[in-house]
Parts: sequence; structure tokens; C-alpha cells
Amino acid sequence: MKIAIVGCGMVGSASAYALVMRGVGREIVLVDVNPARAEAEANDIFHAVPFANPLTVRAGDYSDLAGAHVVVIAGGVAQKPGETRLQLLRRNADVFRLIVPSILRVASEAVLLVVTNPVDIMTHLAANLAADFGVPQTRVFGSGTTLDTARFRALLGRHFGVDPHHVHAYVIGEHGDSEVLVWSQASIAGLHLDEFAEVQRIALTDGQRRQIDEQVRRAAYHIIAGKGATYYGIGSAVAHIVDVLLHDQRAVLTICSRVRDVPDCEGLTLSLPHVVGGEGVLATIPLSLDAREHQELRASAGVLRDAVESLGLT
Repeated sequence: MKIAIVGCGMVGSASAYALVMRGVGREIVLVDVNPARAEAEANDIFHAVPFANPLTVRAGDYSDLAGAHVVVIAGGVAQKPGETRLQLLRRNADVFRLIVPSILRVASEAVLLVVTNPVDIMTHLAANLAADFGVPQTRVFGSGTTLDTARFRALLGRHFGVDPHHVHAYVIGEHGDSEVLVWSQASIAGLHLDEFAEVQRIALTDGQRRQIDEQVRRAAYHIIAGKGATYYGIGSAVAHIVDVLLHDQRAVLTICSRVRDVPDCEGLTLSLPHVVGGEGVLATIPLSLDAREHQELRASAGVLRDAVESLGLT
């Protein structure tokens, strides 16, 4: 199956590399406003194929997106040190008004996976633009808090000495400063964290919770301050999501999608657990939140609502 990536900066290129390492798909096409960059990244990644999986990796232009099952949108301007994701909003909106129609003129049947930050608003805008081409909102979604959820699970796994694959925990809301770590529903081996901590005789203090929250919520800022950008984690997240789409896995992922029938979130694009399959978003799964988490999600939704309104979007 063909996968296309539009935008060959660090995130787009890391996503392509992760796809090759995981053996996802059969053909990867890279498109960038700078064709020389796309060509260089495609060649460099293709040279890793003999050490990984038999995929074709090549550069192209928008016409080469025809027949793609998934198009990953990673194009846009980069986040600057100290800049919030929402401050990127206006700078990237104009970019999307060029990218999304260019994709859909040749790949109107593709699922669009948005990675560009601020991902919730960019996904909201992409879905609006795609609607002009008759594309349903279920086929346009963003990476959302998939990586944040992975960070949360990884840190809990490290704290308790457990493989993160066996930690069940979610981060919801905005992919950014107002995101919500759902501690009330986090579990390991069917036990709530407090119960698991008691059984294993491993403390989980309020201070340790705050430290984990900081390491999840502020992870991107710390990484950007140290090396200028984040790309390995999100690249791996993209490869996982694309694998789910290509194989219709019906996985539960905290991607961001237009939300319906969820109080305080109606009509917004934000992250909740969703069932994702070959055709995109199949279902939304509302979580049973405690009172504080409800309040935090409402505040997060408010941040996104203000951003949407600032662009004049519906």
C-alpha cells in the first residue's frame, strides 16, 4: 500500500524512517515545498531498507499522491524554543490552505493524518477544508495525544518496573499545556494504580504524581530547549497509527478528531480514546472522569474553542 508524507522536515522524515523500520506499507512517497530536501531524505531513508524491510521510498510531487491510502501531513513552520503550540496557529493555517486542497485534488479517497502543530486546530482546519471535497470528518484526524499517552504509560511503567505495554492510561484534551492526565482510570493488571502500588509495595506519592505530570506535559519544551525539535517519538507514533489504518486493526488510540455528543466538547477537535480502523475514526469512547478531570477537560476544551474562534472556523 502507498503512504504519502507531505512535509519532509524532522517530523516527516522521522515518520518515514519509522515506517521503514517497522515495515509498514509497501511504498512511501515524500513531498516537500523544497524538492531537493524531499529527494535527499528519500534517498537517505531508502538506503536503510537493506537493513530493515523491503519498502520503496521515493520523492515526488502532489501528482504522485494518487492512490495513497494514507497521507500524513507534517508540513508547516517549526515550533520555536519557548513557543507554545497555539502560538503556531496563525503561522501554519495559511500553509494548510495550500496543502490540503493540493492533496485532495489527486487523493480524495485517502485518510488524512495530521501531525503539524498545533495539531488539534490544524486537524480542525484540515477537516473543514476536506469537507469542500466531500471527505467525511472521520477520514481526517490528527496524532493528538497519542505521544503524550505513550509518555504517560512509559513513565508509569518505569516507576513501577512494568513493561509500558501493560500500563493502561490516557492523556486527553488538547495536545499541549492544558492536556489532562487521566489518573482516575489508570491501571496495571486490572488494578487501579493505588491498588497496584499497595500490592507491589511501591509508593506513588503526590510529589511523584506531580513529577510525572510535569515530565509528560512539558516534555516537548524540555526536548526543544535541548536539541531544537522533537521527532523520534512522534515519528514512531505516526508509524503505529499508519499501521493501524493499513491493517484495519480497530485499535483504541488517543488521536484527535471532531467530537460529537460529549458534554463541553461538542464540535471541537480534541483527543479522547477513539476506535481507529481502515476507514479512519470509527467510534469515540468517553471516559468516566472524576470531578477534577471533568473540570480540566472543560478548561482544555475552552482553550481550543478560543483558538478555533480566532480563526473564524466552525
